[in-house]
Amino acid sequence: MNVDIQLAVIDLAGTSVADDGLVEAAFVEAVGRLGVGPDSDRLPEMMAEVRRTMGASKISVFRSLFGDDRLAHEANLAFEQAYADMIAQGLCQPLPGAEDTFRQLRQRGVKVALTTGFAPATRNALLAKLGWDDLIDLALSPIDAGRGRPYPDLILTALLRLGVTHVRAVATLGDTANDIRAGLAAGAGIVLGVLTGAHDRPTLDGAGADAVLTDISGLVPFLAHSSLTT
Repeated sequence: MNVDIQLAVIDLAGTSVADDGLVEAAFVEAVGRLGVGPDSDRLPEMMAEVRRTMGASKISVFRSLFGDDRLAHEANLAFEQAYADMIAQGLCQPLPGAEDTFRQLRQRGVKVALTTGFAPATRNALLAKLGWDDLIDLALSPIDAGRGRPYPDLILTALLRLGVTHVRAVATLGDTANDIRAGLAAGAGIVLGVLTGAHDRPTLDGAGADAVLTDISGLVPFLAHSSLTT
């Protein structure tokens, strides 16, 4: 049975929004407020872990870094505040082709869900600043779904809320290995990586991506030439 794509689940930072090191900068500021400054011997190791786990829920990353729930929540709050300041300063910009891709998908009857490891307040501030509220059908953070990436919860929650009829009618797009792992865990019909963010082609291929796109503008053409069977 042929399955038409009904839903595209697309990551935010690094996939549809330019990162330009902003996420890492917010992490550095957050751990700095907890005493891990630029000259700390711990910082390089922490940032290596941050890069390795890009795409995961931010609070889960801080739990891994500090091993203490209270410190993790303090760091996560500091991270969200730092990133919110960047949003307010206009430092977060859409990647070329993102808005046109959202419009083209919806014109073709494909619903668009954006997912992120950010808290809802930060996510909503970013979407409002970009003016994307009317371009998408849904936006989700880990707290909305249960668990963040690499778990499938965000994707499956989007499927349920938007009334998609089959898990293989979902395509996912993200810039990290955790995005790929989440798509595969959800059983999505098409799981794609993109090279505008944290991880390179070998990392995305190694995580199991069906294909790796140069940027988000390749999504609609890829879907147009893809055929799925259950």
